[in-house]
Amino acid sequence: MLKEFKEFALKGNVIDLAVGVVIGAAFGKIVSSLVNDLITPTIGLLLGKVDFSNLFIALGDGTYKTLEEANKAGVATINYGLFLNSVIDFLIIAFAIFIFIKQLNRFKKKQEEAKPPVTTKECPFCITEISLQATRCPNCTSVLDAKEKELA
Repeated sequence: MLKEFKEFALKGNVIDLAVGVVIGAAFGKIVSSLVNDLITPTIGLLLGKVDFSNLFIALGDGTYKTLEEANKAGVATINYGLFLNSVIDFLIIAFAIFIFIKQLNRFKKKQEEAKPPVTTKECPFCITEISLQATRCPNCTSVLDAKEKELA
């Protein structure tokens, strides 16, 4: 059982997936920093010095200037500013993945187009490669149409 697990874990697909998850997590942190430290402060400045992380609705009595004050008071809040940051995070990550997949598909399409057409087949008698149009094998001199009719 340990041997089977080792074979499974060391296959290329599992390792590729693990690398993808690690890179994805790191990319997510970069995008979160981009949104929280660059994009939303810039948008907030353009909208009149609004701090998105402090946009909230307090569901209890009292008025609170910051989300931190409301949390310290134990008041339930609807944090729509933080939600907006998360939506922007998601949109940036989704767009980056879309661009990556689009480029990957374009690359795969070019590889498929570059494949030359099949011009050979395998002789069913001697297992050598012969012309696709051959009716007799040049190596073993077998008549190919007869074998193909038997197989059908």
